[in-house]
Amino acid sequence: QVQLVESGGGLVQAGGSLRLSCAASGRTFSSYRIGWFRQAPGRDREFVVSISQSGGSAYYADSVKGRFIISRDNAKNAVYLQMNTLEPEDTAVYYCAAGAQGAFSSGIYYTGRDDYPYWGRGTQVTVSS
Repeated sequence: QVQLVESGGGLVQAGGSLRLSCAASGRTFSSYRIGWFRQAPGRDREFVVSISQSGGSAYYADSVKGRFIISRDNAKNAVYLQMNTLEPEDTAVYYCAAGAQGAFSSGIYYTGRDDYPYWGRGTQVTVSS
């Protein structure tokens, strides 16, 4: 089992940047693939990006491709989400999530909420126009 804690959220102007962190407990963090999701008020929780256990593969939602960058440091049990050129539409609570099974392959990038049994509590990101 793994516990996840997000941090780094805040208020930023449109065009600005934020870096979110997801800190994980547990000795087997490197065996988990990680996903970031977000939920805006009144909307469903949506997929943002996923990263493989080694960090060698990542898959981005079209809405953030080219603006967000995911990375992980397994030695520090951490995953990072660098968010650039932020837009008001990026305003949401951002969650990191972990799943222990499966490997990335063509067409399989674990974009569904059901792919992740472990979730953090989220961190608020607000982008002002």
